[in-house]
Amino acid sequence: MKKQSVVIVSIIALALVFALASYVYKNQQSEKLGFLAQENADAMIRNHSPIMGNRDAKVYLIEFLDPACETCRAFHPYVQHLMATNPGRIQRVIRYAPFHQGSDQLVKILEASKNQGKYWETLDAMFESQPYWASHHNPQPQLVWQHLEKVGLDLDQIRRDMNDPEIAKRIEQDVADANTLNVRKTPGFFVNGKPLITFGSEQLKALLEEEVHLQYPG
Repeated sequence: MKKQSVVIVSIIALALVFALASYVYKNQQSEKLGFLAQENADAMIRNHSPIMGNRDAKVYLIEFLDPACETCRAFHPYVQHLMATNPGRIQRVIRYAPFHQGSDQLVKILEASKNQGKYWETLDAMFESQPYWASHHNPQPQLVWQHLEKVGLDLDQIRRDMNDPEIAKRIEQDVADANTLNVRKTPGFFVNGKPLITFGSEQLKALLEEEVHLQYPG
């Protein structure tokens, strides 16, 4: 009986330690990111997430995208414009929601390009060439390779690196987080944890500017 009691107490203690650690982590994440949506703060940004902009910026623009998504392509320069009009105040965080056929392979290419320091150039090239390989009637994502040569990538190395199991794990995590945050279409935007409920360029601008003013008053 005593042994059973010790085991039960130990299990309860471990459960409490785990719950406390989880609570502390979520609060640290929430405090670090400044998000109001504390419950889901840990699903917004992961260590592997590509980030553009000033790392000390107080406004996080989180974007779940799909390289084969036409709307993602259309919003890409607009998001860059919004960042340019708020210099040093916004961090753009990329998350993946590869909903289109073959998009997971495109994401693997993107992630592999990090090893060569060419992530953003590769993303630009994918969006620029998207009309040539991402037809919704006949998508052919394998054709993207010929449009990546101008980026200056070692494509043979990309083909090797993209099969790293760690990259597959990153994609799985992003998809899981997209589900947690109820992202069903791309692009899916969040600004400091606040979702863009009504989709549109003006709505995104308004949500972003509202948060900029909150974080940088005066």
